[in-house]
Amino acid sequence: MSDSKHNAQPELPGKAQTNPARRAFIAAAGVGVAGLGFTAIAPGLHLMAVGEANAATGIATRKPGEAASRAVRWGLLVDINKCAPGCTKCVEACHTENGVTEKLADPRQASQWIRKVELTDRRNGKKTELPMMCQHCANPPCVDVCPTGASMKRADGIVLVDRHSCIGCRYCMMACPYKARSLVHLPLTEQNPLVPRGQGCVESCTLCVHRIDRGQQPACVEQCPEGAMTFGDLNDPSSEISKRIAATHTTQVRSDLRLDVGVRYQGI
Repeated sequence: MSDSKHNAQPELPGKAQTNPARRAFIAAAGVGVAGLGFTAIAPGLHLMAVGEANAATGIATRKPGEAASRAVRWGLLVDINKCAPGCTKCVEACHTENGVTEKLADPRQASQWIRKVELTDRRNGKKTELPMMCQHCANPPCVDVCPTGASMKRADGIVLVDRHSCIGCRYCMMACPYKARSLVHLPLTEQNPLVPRGQGCVESCTLCVHRIDRGQQPACVEQCPEGAMTFGDLNDPSSEISKRIAATHTTQVRSDLRLDVGVRYQGI
């Protein structure tokens, strides 16, 4: 299958000198590290640890002073059979929640934390629409190529970008096989204080990490009118998402890359 709608490919600067030891040092310094019990992504904003589950959602809230737990791996299951053609409610919910409101003359340069794409089955010409976002890979190539450690993966599997370390080189954009990252081109106003963004920085879906850490669902899941999205802990066999994945055939997009993605699709 092929993705027929995507962002324009960015033009990259010359090849960076990648030093694994230097990158590891910068990443450790920039991330703040789990050993200290928190991860800093902006002044005054920290991603705290898993605590007790919210009774309404089954999602654990953060307990101050503890790091994100490796026992949890957050994931998303999208049932394409319920995803209505032409519906963009998930895109609208995501952009509203995360303050992605700027408008550009060239839509290919616009920030798209989530977008609808059309896949075409080359065998029979069948077309399918599905939401595409950061796949929150267990082995994220965006993290591997980042020269500053700005691209990082939390212990619970959520892939993030630290805007204070991001230099806008866009290597991660080129490395992402899902075209899930974009560069902020314009000055930003009216931001959500829980979702730090910055001109000249790369960004992508965070699974609404600020909501997850309060025991809430991601905005796209909560606002989907058809209930096509299921969010939960992939490591917990008793979670709704794990039960559905066990009971039906699901697909990892570009499974040939062996990235072990956190977003799964049913119906493709």
